[in-house]
Amino acid sequence: MGRLVDGVWRDEWYDTSKTGGSFARTTAVFRDDVTPGGRFAPEAGRYHLVIADACPWCHRVAIARELFGLQDVITMNRVQPLMLEQGWVFAEPDPVLGVETAWQIYTKAAPHYSGRVTVPILWDREHGTIVNNESSELIRMLDGAFRPLHTREQPSWYPEDHREAIDGVNTWVYDQINNGVYKSGFATTQEAYEAAVTELFVALDRAEALLQGREYLVADWPTEADWRLFVTLLRFDAVYHGHFKCNLRRIVDYPNLQAFTERLWNVPGVREVTDMTSIKLHYYGSHKTVNPTGIVAMGPADSPFR
Repeated sequence: MGRLVDGVWRDEWYDTSKTGGSFARTTAVFRDDVTPGGRFAPEAGRYHLVIADACPWCHRVAIARELFGLQDVITMNRVQPLMLEQGWVFAEPDPVLGVETAWQIYTKAAPHYSGRVTVPILWDREHGTIVNNESSELIRMLDGAFRPLHTREQPSWYPEDHREAIDGVNTWVYDQINNGVYKSGFATTQEAYEAAVTELFVALDRAEALLQGREYLVADWPTEADWRLFVTLLRFDAVYHGHFKCNLRRIVDYPNLQAFTERLWNVPGVREVTDMTSIKLHYYGSHKTVNPTGIVAMGPADSPFR
């Protein structure tokens, strides 16, 4: 995970010396919207999505594209699982952009860009630029602005009468669970790690209680709150429990969370955009500060997510 400095790529890991050993995630920079009648209008064949199968933020976007039936509306390409000296790289040059790395997409959009290079990336062919690289905003665009182009019938992930509740759940799930596993795994002091992992499991306990007697977090169908939680839970026992030292408990130790994860795993289309081999290879093989040998853990042997 490197970064660009005035358009020049540097292979630099996160510096936690200024944050007391705590991992601080940077915010996404490209934040335009796809809106009917706007500069970036929802049109078939206009946009190109770049994702990493390993990345949970990308995964929720890929799930949305799949479940809404947007495969022929928005083209998509994947970077390789390992994120090493050049960051995210393609197996061969991207057929739309002609580049070999994700950072080259950023410099095509902004030649003097400075900052981290993250995925997902939504590229606009018409204006030749990145529209947005914030996954939470992208899933809402796919659900909302692109709805007239959906080829599969799906209830809204962000229905108006549930938005306040969804936003409330998203707030603590993002901070304490989605990002909480990273704050635990990338901490560089004992104090920072213990604070993050304690907060993480308090939040998992909260989610377990919230699912008592119900199938989903907010509504009677999966909303974006559910999908945002799901992508972290899916990776938890295979990666975060061991690799990120989030080992107070496993998801399988939470009956409601395990059932919830399996329920969403069995939604038609989800397995088609899930690659557990890439997920494990990425985490264990890319984070040399966490796992210097790059050895990929074999388990869990009894996982239903394969």
